[in-house]
Amino acid sequence: MTSFNELTPGTWNFDPTHSEVEFTVRHAGISKVRGNFTDVSAELTVAEPAENSSVKATVQMDSIDTRNADRDGHVKGGEFFDVENYPTMTFTSTSIEADGEDFTLNGDLTIKGETRPVSFKGEFGGVAVDPFGATRAGFSATTTISRKDFGITWNAALETGGVLVSDKVSISLDVAFTAPQA
Repeated sequence: MTSFNELTPGTWNFDPTHSEVEFTVRHAGISKVRGNFTDVSAELTVAEPAENSSVKATVQMDSIDTRNADRDGHVKGGEFFDVENYPTMTFTSTSIEADGEDFTLNGDLTIKGETRPVSFKGEFGGVAVDPFGATRAGFSATTTISRKDFGITWNAALETGGVLVSDKVSISLDVAFTAPQA
């Protein structure tokens, strides 16, 4: 069993090449659209005890990729993210509750100028040294938010009832960090 106690205190750097920040939203009530953000930066500050650690992350909203350029353009516009006026989404942790490899990461998520508390439920994947000598730690976590809480309210009614885009958005993180240099 892995635990947060395996983490060396200090500032761990986000590894974007081994990390994914993804989301899923129901579309037309019948399917799900998935996407990710390709420009993310983050910093994990490990403290003793591990529960006093913190995370800060910034997502460049213009880096959204839903595998459809027209949809990406619409979502970047004023009806959704309004990236011209709100170019980033940020997360700052307020507490971490660790239980072996499981954890709850609480913090403040800011999207489109609106800040709301969120809780990610996650799993610590452990620590490993890669073939190049870098010490890495991996984490997976998920949460669900209401996009209306962040002022993202655009929608379209469907002839069959319901709306085109659900309010509920699932966020999924699979992220890696590299240990501080000694």
